[in-house]
Parts: sequence; C-alpha cells; structure tokens
Amino acid sequence: MGQDYYAVLELNRNAKDADIKKAYRKLALKYHPLKNQEPWAPGKFKQLAEAYDVLSDPVKKAVYDKFAEEGLKGGIPLEFGIDTPWTEGYVFHGNPEKVYRQFFGGDNPFAEFYTGEGAEVNMAFGGLRGRGVKKQDLPIERDLYLSLEDLFFGCTKKIKISRRVMNEDGHASTIKDKILTIDVQPGWKPGTKITFKEEGDQGPNIIPADIIFIVKEKLHPRFKREDDNLIYVASIPLGKALIGCTVDVRTLDERLLNIPINDIVHPKYFKVVPGEGMPLPQDPTCKGDLFMYFDIVFPARLTPAKKALVREALLM
Repeated sequence: MGQDYYAVLELNRNAKDADIKKAYRKLALKYHPLKNQEPWAPGKFKQLAEAYDVLSDPVKKAVYDKFAEEGLKGGIPLEFGIDTPWTEGYVFHGNPEKVYRQFFGGDNPFAEFYTGEGAEVNMAFGGLRGRGVKKQDLPIERDLYLSLEDLFFGCTKKIKISRRVMNEDGHASTIKDKILTIDVQPGWKPGTKITFKEEGDQGPNIIPADIIFIVKEKLHPRFKREDDNLIYVASIPLGKALIGCTVDVRTLDERLLNIPINDIVHPKYFKVVPGEGMPLPQDPTCKGDLFMYFDIVFPARLTPAKKALVREALLM
C-alpha cells in the first residue's frame, strides 16, 4: 500500500481545506528538525510536507482521493477516461523547507527556532550543528514511475528539483531549480536506483545529500511484468477454447502477433511465446518470454437446439 497522506496529517478523509492547513501548521512546528532533535524528525517533517503538498492542491487531491498514491505518482492511463488525466505522474520536489517557507511566508520562517550565537542552521534536514563539523545529510529518495514502454525501449527523463544553494558570501542561501537527466536503459527493473551525488540542499558545515531515484512501474492496460517476462490475459469464448483459435496480441513495440491456439484451453492452461518479453538488462538484444493466460467467456444462455448439439458433441 502507498502512503496515507490523511493519516500523516492525522486527519480523516472528510477533512476540508481549513482542516488540512491547521493540521500542517501544528505538526510542521512540532516536528521541525530545528525544534525536534529526535533522529527521525527530518523524515517525519518531509512526510508532512509531501502530504500537505498533495492535499492542499485540489487537482492532486482529487487524483489521490480516487486513485491513491499509485495512481497519483504513476500516472493514470487514458483508458480511465477522466477529464484531466494525471498522465505524467506526481513527483514531490523533496524540499520540505520549500513547503514550510511557502506556508508560513517571510524571508526567514525558521527565526523562532534559531538559538543564537555559536550555531549554524542547516535549513533543510540537519538541525543545529557546531561550526567546523561537516556532515552529509541523509539521502533523499524519490520514486521514478516509468511505463513499460519506457523500460522496453529506454528513454531520457528530465526532472526538475528545487534545492537550497549557498550564495557567494557563504552565509545566505537561495532556493534554485535544477534539471537532472536520467538515461533510462532498456530492461531496467523496479527497484533500480539512480544516484545523483550531493545534489541536495547546500548549507554551512554540511555536505549536500545524495538524491536517489528508485524505479517503479506504472500500471499498463495490456501487460503485467514478472521479472523479464510479460503476462497477457486473452478473453476467448468457450467454443474457441474447445476447438482452437488464433489470438492477436499487440506488443509494446506495436507489432501484431497472431498466436495460434491449437490445444484445448482449460482453466489452468497457458501458452509461452519465447522472446516476446522485456529486454534483458545485461543484453537488451535478448528478451524474456510472453506468458499468455486465458479468460474463458461462457455463453449467457443456449437455445434447446444448441444444448442438444453440445450434448451430442461432448457426451458421446
């Protein structure tokens, strides 16, 4: 299951916009790393920011309410037929401070947490640190939802991130956008990690966090992937299941396969089509297999004459 943004903000699903704002205000102040020194506070603070970023936006909230996190981040196939499909998928920018600053306003929304002389403030995730001690922030992980077509052919994804960059004076900082480029290779599997070293927020006495993208697969209207293989379910009427037929399968690269089915298709029957699966990561010229399963469609009714024919054919 995906994240429950309502639970993160300690709300029920009937919460209104005012409730969402009130909950974020309360919890962001409670769990801000400059106030809460527990080691898990930065992660909690980031969760709150992402939940508020989604639920405070009417379009994102509507998609999340209907399709949950998987649909929000993975994109909604056009087959669902809604008026404004979220086809590109939502990606949280990963900067909880940006959400905090936009919510509370002002040039320095952290002023109430600043403890005075002798400390440097890490505006992103690190809390208060003494001078001269450099530590790296924890990695920032983001889901990268890709379609089966993306993973079949390979592609290039450009993702905009917002991060804090130190000014030339070495004291003040500014939030700037940056484009990260990911060259997706054919055959990549879910769980593949792409790391951008030290692309997180900059700040005094810190080493910026690594940003790690983790590959996730979007739902596909025709196929399901299992390792290097593809699963396809074909619906065929009972008559063809008994006497044989040809099944047309449109592949990911838009070829039309005509697969002959000469066996009797029983409920546990499946057919393997070699070499029509996903590219192998180590050698994209080789592919896994296509596994065909069958949904046998029974007739809603039979006339007496057809029942007699079936009886004669099957009950000899």
